[in-house]
Amino acid sequence: MTAQLVTVLILNCRSLQSSSKAVTMSSKSSKEEESIYRIPPYYYIHVLDQNTNVTKVEVGPKTFIRQDNEKVIIGPAKMITIPPRHYCIIENPVMRDHKEGKVIIDEYGQIKLRHADQEIRLAQDPFPLFPGEVLKHGCTALRIVIANSALRLRAVLDFEDESGEKRVAGDEWLFEGPGTLIPRKEVEVVETIRASIVQPNQAIKLRARKETKDRNGNPRVTGEEWLVRQVGAYLPSAYEEVIAVEDAFVLTEKRALHLRATGTFKDVYGVTRKNGEEWLVTMNEAESHIPDVYEEVQGVVDITTLNNRQYCVILDPIGKDGKPQLGQKKLVKGEKSFFLMPGEKLESGIQDVYVLGEDEGLILKAHEAFIDQVEGDEDDKGVLRKPGDRWMIRGPSEYIPVVQVEVCDRRKAIPLDNNEGIYVRDIKTGKVRAVCGQSYMLTQDEELWAKELPPAVEELLTGGKDPLADRGTRGSKADGAYSRQRNKTRVVTYRVPHNAAVQIYDYKEKKARVIFGPELVMLGPDEQFTQLSLSGGKPKKPNVIKALCLLLGPDFCTDIVVVETADHARLSLQLSYNWHFDTADKSEKEAAKIFSVPDFVGDSCKAIASRIRGAVAGVQFDDFHKNSAKIIRASVFGLDENHKVRSRFSFPANKLSITSIDIQSVEPVDQRTRDALQKSVQLAIEITTNSQEAAARHEAERLEQEAKGRLERQKITDEAEAERSRKELLELQAQSAAVESTGQAKAEAQSRAEAARIQGEAAVQQAKLKAEATKIEAESELDRLSKKRDAELSFESEQNKLEITKAEAMANIETDKFKNMVSAIGAETIQAIATAGPEMQVSVLVIM
Repeated sequence: MTAQLVTVLILNCRSLQSSSKAVTMSSKSSKEEESIYRIPPYYYIHVLDQNTNVTKVEVGPKTFIRQDNEKVIIGPAKMITIPPRHYCIIENPVMRDHKEGKVIIDEYGQIKLRHADQEIRLAQDPFPLFPGEVLKHGCTALRIVIANSALRLRAVLDFEDESGEKRVAGDEWLFEGPGTLIPRKEVEVVETIRASIVQPNQAIKLRARKETKDRNGNPRVTGEEWLVRQVGAYLPSAYEEVIAVEDAFVLTEKRALHLRATGTFKDVYGVTRKNGEEWLVTMNEAESHIPDVYEEVQGVVDITTLNNRQYCVILDPIGKDGKPQLGQKKLVKGEKSFFLMPGEKLESGIQDVYVLGEDEGLILKAHEAFIDQVEGDEDDKGVLRKPGDRWMIRGPSEYIPVVQVEVCDRRKAIPLDNNEGIYVRDIKTGKVRAVCGQSYMLTQDEELWAKELPPAVEELLTGGKDPLADRGTRGSKADGAYSRQRNKTRVVTYRVPHNAAVQIYDYKEKKARVIFGPELVMLGPDEQFTQLSLSGGKPKKPNVIKALCLLLGPDFCTDIVVVETADHARLSLQLSYNWHFDTADKSEKEAAKIFSVPDFVGDSCKAIASRIRGAVAGVQFDDFHKNSAKIIRASVFGLDENHKVRSRFSFPANKLSITSIDIQSVEPVDQRTRDALQKSVQLAIEITTNSQEAAARHEAERLEQEAKGRLERQKITDEAEAERSRKELLELQAQSAAVESTGQAKAEAQSRAEAARIQGEAAVQQAKLKAEATKIEAESELDRLSKKRDAELSFESEQNKLEITKAEAMANIETDKFKNMVSAIGAETIQAIATAGPEMQVSVLVIM
């Protein structure tokens, strides 16, 4: 309300001033001619005496008669009215007598002014502006400073305030609320400062703008920063500025605060911190921490927790003196929880304890010399380990490596069957050996060795082909063949099939050995397979079939041979030869012969083809066509002393024997000969085809007649069955109609009876519920009345008690009052009052 009244008064003042100015401007010309001025109350005019050039003030209510030498400069103008709790600023104010407060006039009758000065006037009676005075600042409400706020003031002139304190221009101080600021001309308002509210777990950071003392009386230098931690409102002084509000970091058992000192100081816990020092604040020091001005928060550190199956290695650990031990390591075993101190870090994070089984071991390497305490050492002296030493520990056991030890490898025993093995290399001597048929764990001086094989041998081993089943596809990629990656550290094994042989060459011993199947071949570190490259295809082409094992037969091979008869008829013969190797003597020398010919297929087919061409070249086509088998067999096997064909054709170099020859086809190479043979064959085929067609036609007609008869008999049987089914259907329909009519009547009767029963039960239940409702209403009404009566009785009793208590209290008061009055007056005084009248009369009588 006060603010609204102030606003209305200001607006009225401004409107009156503007109206007076307008009146003045509009009637200027007329005023010059007027001589009589009627000045209303609280108005004034300025009159200039043109003879003396002195201006005077005439104040209403008054009728002013202007002389000829006088001129009205201003007015009538309304006096300046300052409402309560307002002020205005007058520039060039008049000088007044300090004793009586009257305006001082110089010798010329002119009012003296304090030129270039200002005067602040508060609420007072309306007053005029004297000549020369200027209203610099209109009516303005005094500034109210609320609680927890202040105005920062600055002195623009030297002065002494009401309390006697001297202020120098440039000084700054606070006017704290609650209060109303009375303005002074020597003081200007710089800004409004509001108090900062410090909540629990908060602090405000302050900075000194110049040398001063804070509210606790501590001296502060320019630029110094500090914290205020007291909970509540804090109003900074004139030379203090609030930088920020700092929130506390809440510390728990699992979180700590990493701090770094930006200067040398003593923290809130009384510890002196050097510039650049880093440390942790945990829950052991405080539940929450507000960083000081010289503390820089590096981050929040989470607790590191190890269970009883874990350990870790800390690099650059903090020593007992609180300083980091650079270059050192510290082993920490679980169960344990700790915070990593500043500068510390985990070498490889949290690691699990090495749990070794019976078939496991660890390869260790020492980085520096130390005494290794061996479990079970009775002397407890341990083993001296030198830098670079390697050793192995075996399970079952648990192992946590010390800081001087590096775990190079974790090894597990390799279980090997009788037909399995691995290649092991000694890293000290370089010797490679094969370990087979046992569970073996590599020692600290051993490693697995990878045996390399030629690419062709590698493909044959990993191709997954059966040498017996896949003989026709050994030269190409067979459908369904799979390839698996060979573990090169495992001993190379090859299953030699039955009736086959494999040759293995030992490059270290420089000798070969032949193994006959069925047998499992296991290669030593310096052994290699002898690869076979055989001819294949029809006609035979070299290097088609790649194989490791040599099939001993009996087997066959097929070849196409082109021959020319004596009458120049060219024929293509497809021949199949049965062969086998004679391996009765399996001695080392004899067994090596079967591998003496690299391509026994190509050599044998060439030898047989040359014999056949020589024999066919000496006979006519007709003779060869009639006796081709005899001619070919005789040319290949030859004739014995009785001119009979021999039973085999042998190659002594590799002990190969050809036992028989099968002539699969004979085709002319010449086209005309082929056409003539084809015509004769087609004529024979046509005659055979016609006879087969006639027999098939006759058989088809016979089967058709039999089928028609069966169809007629089936139709008659189906019709009889349909009539029988129709009769049964009609009987069932009649029975269902009777059941339906009977069931409907019975259902209606049952439903009406059930409805009547339900209606009766509902009426009974409704009557019961009404009776219960009436009973409940009566009981509730009775209960209400009884409670009402009880309440009234208790009220009357309480009221009576209060009346009795009041009467007793009033009686006590009256009694006490009378007693106090009696005690105050005194027994002697009462006695004197009681006897005063008779004594007075006695004394009068005596005087008389």
